[in-house]
Amino acid sequence: MKDNGWNLEHTYADLPAKFYHNQKPVSTPAPQMVIFNQSLAKELGLNAVELMKVPDIFAGNMLPPNAKPISQAYAGYQFGHFNMLGDGRAVLLGEQITPSNHRYDIQLKGSGLTPFSRGGDGYAALLPMLREYIISEAMFSLGIPTTRSLAVVLTGKDVIREKVLKGAVLTRVASSHIRVGTFNYISTYGTPEDTRILADYSIQRHFPDIQSEENKYILFFRKVAKLQAYLIANWQLVGFVHGVMNTDNMAISGETIDFGPCAFMDAYNPKTVFSSIDTRGRYAYGNQPKIGAWNLSRLAESLFPLFHENEAVDAIEYYWECYNEAWMTGMRAKLGIANEEEGDIALIAELLDLMAEHRLDYTNTFRTLSSTPMSELSTWYDKWQARLERQEENASDIMRTHNPAIIPRNYRVEEALVVAENGDLTVLYSLLSALSKPFEDNEKYAQPPKPTSCRYKTFCGT
Repeated sequence: MKDNGWNLEHTYADLPAKFYHNQKPVSTPAPQMVIFNQSLAKELGLNAVELMKVPDIFAGNMLPPNAKPISQAYAGYQFGHFNMLGDGRAVLLGEQITPSNHRYDIQLKGSGLTPFSRGGDGYAALLPMLREYIISEAMFSLGIPTTRSLAVVLTGKDVIREKVLKGAVLTRVASSHIRVGTFNYISTYGTPEDTRILADYSIQRHFPDIQSEENKYILFFRKVAKLQAYLIANWQLVGFVHGVMNTDNMAISGETIDFGPCAFMDAYNPKTVFSSIDTRGRYAYGNQPKIGAWNLSRLAESLFPLFHENEAVDAIEYYWECYNEAWMTGMRAKLGIANEEEGDIALIAELLDLMAEHRLDYTNTFRTLSSTPMSELSTWYDKWQARLERQEENASDIMRTHNPAIIPRNYRVEEALVVAENGDLTVLYSLLSALSKPFEDNEKYAQPPKPTSCRYKTFCGT
């Protein structure tokens, strides 16, 4: 078989055996390419034209040259409770070294049973995999750190959930799949030396600049904390609700990972929850920054043998400093504010309170304000205009580059998935095209959903 640009290495598989299990994907009867990300393939150094013709690779029937498939072990605090987990339906093929010498995990998601399946069947259904493709690529275009989607293939094998569904495999690309939950796992079931091995590997892979530092482990934690602060602040700034911020869904690389019950908020409400299983709102939009700190506290506990006294406490405070700075900088930009004044916090808080009171659309409110006053915000608007008069920069120009006109509206995503299930990808491609240019005006895709009495729900679908 031609290499087609594959350039796989396996540094994670060089770790001790307790970190993973050697695991081949399960063969599928009739692989069929559904969608292939040609631009991402080229970035990875892959031959997009040829690989589109080989769905067997992306279904797991055929391995790329030099692949060494494994399933990774990890644990996680799920809704606050510790559980042993691991890749229950995923296989890591290896680490692709790109022409620009970057390293990316190539993972098949939905490729069958592993030792970590915990009673599941290891398979995935077509629509959730297409949903992850859509939203992860939308996040990428918004400039938010994220895992990405290379391909979705049908397997020719149905999966049984509440009903019979078409089986599919997603190929996911990530800087790595090392999670906070990976550290939770090894600190619970391994030794302090195992924790050190994982920390040293993570530093070498993601933060090589601190390898020779005497206090490299707390520096590692602070770097992870800063990346998480930046990531979650950016989620908040675009109204993204992850939906299941368990520690196993928190990558140390600072990338958005595991697009299960996620969705974008329409009307502004800090209590917004989409996940059908988050009945108490633990992972509501307004709680995401606090959950980030909670998850980092669990990481600190796992790393504790490597720390000096009180280092972890200071690092959690550092997370909040980074988050508040990133969020305030982002909110000022969303309002076209180019300098800092003490009253900005109160001005922003008043706007958000009014948006919640009037149930204003989060995305469209900021986009509209770049050009048009809004009657619901008249008193606040005058204060804001007075604030803008105290700067030289043009507020409208700043706002139009920091407020997307287009997000993956939940109803638009569902609309695309319904017809895609029957083999028609025209609506999906049209949506992806619009989402690839989120800061360009597009009247069709900027429209919020029509009012309904039914709350939009998402599910941890497989």
